[in-house]
Amino acid sequence: MVNRVAKLGGTASEITVGRVSHGLMLMCIPLGRLSDEECFECIKAGIDALPAGAKAFLNSGEFYSATGGTENLELLSRFYAKYPEYADKTFLSVKGAMVGAQVPDCSADGLRKSVENITEALGPHKKMDLFQPARMDPKVTPEDMMLGLVALLREGYFSHIGLSECNATTLRRAHAVHPITAAEIEVSLRAYDQQQKDIIATAAELGVSVVAYSPIGHGFLTGSITTQAEVPKGDFRAHLTRFNEENLPHNLRIVAPILALAQKKGVTPAQLCIAWVAALGPHVIPLPGSSEQDAGEPRRRDIELSGEEMTELNTLAAGADIKGDRYWGGPEGQFLFG
Repeated sequence: MVNRVAKLGGTASEITVGRVSHGLMLMCIPLGRLSDEECFECIKAGIDALPAGAKAFLNSGEFYSATGGTENLELLSRFYAKYPEYADKTFLSVKGAMVGAQVPDCSADGLRKSVENITEALGPHKKMDLFQPARMDPKVTPEDMMLGLVALLREGYFSHIGLSECNATTLRRAHAVHPITAAEIEVSLRAYDQQQKDIIATAAELGVSVVAYSPIGHGFLTGSITTQAEVPKGDFRAHLTRFNEENLPHNLRIVAPILALAQKKGVTPAQLCIAWVAALGPHVIPLPGSSEQDAGEPRRRDIELSGEEMTELNTLAAGADIKGDRYWGGPEGQFLFG
């Protein structure tokens, strides 16, 4: 990950962002865990770590909250009100168009209601740069969804269109209606199956960025969680079956080789995992989440993986054999690609 910047895709192809983006969800989950100023310092650390001219890619959500509300967006509103000089230094993507946190609504009315709600919560100091329906709606075709999104774009609610949890076919169909700037999917050493490979390849062909969320597997790949009892009270990971007592011991088999290689290389496990995701292609932008003030650290380190190291990590990813649901069970909870 020697190059510390990346170019976005689609209609944002002239915009340079940091090679590693910043997910903000954990700043509001659990609610009240951090003060505004702690969150603000974390955001600023990531921005200030970037080379001159590069924007920080920030990722928020209409439903990023312990209660399902707009707390994360309201936090950003307060951030931009207090630090207006940072508005132009950030590229803000927001996911929405969900009923609650699990059921997508990508109808024209659902999309409009979502972007209006997001715009109100963000306030006057920063407009969305990128809007993403958080999940594909099986009741709405990609073409009809895009027509609704293009209408809202032309009305000025946001400047670029993205997708989230889409498959390669949906990405291709949507992009044929209007250029997609970024497709957000889960990619990590424990989540790199044919589905991810197809999307990454299709995005490269179409000139679309891939925003790869959870590159350290919700912290799992760093070795910070070795028993279910170590999941903090109120943490959403307590609801994930990959962290339960039945699956966790099996899943931990992938962690020891990561820790060993990171120690040998003199980097943290998180930096190693993020560097591997970034090495999957110049259009692949890792999206770790952080609420800590050292959030800029993965963005400062210029980590290059050798061919031997990539082979070792690719082999590890191919044999991960992770057990448990990606999220809380069931078709909607699984957040299946659509």
